[in-house]
Amino acid sequence: MKIFEIVLLCCLIACAVSVCFVKDLLASIIVFMSYSLIMAVIWVLLQSPDLAITEAAVGAGVTSVLFFVTLKKIHAVRKEDDHEQREG
Repeated sequence: MKIFEIVLLCCLIACAVSVCFVKDLLASIIVFMSYSLIMAVIWVLLQSPDLAITEAAVGAGVTSVLFFVTLKKIHAVRKEDDHEQREG
């Protein structure tokens, strides 16, 4: 069980660092969502299920949906897709 906790902590640190360095906004949101899901699992391991449910619902659920809607509203997702089509 200790090895699983160490792997989760390493993944958590990797997600936190990679969110800062990823250039693609959509990929950054997905990494942020995975960070929240890993944090929810860590809360379960720390025997705090109420925080785990809150982290999963708010961190991975609501916040990610709001980020996706914001990207769609500012047309960031469509511009990147159009840019890739022009290059290809």
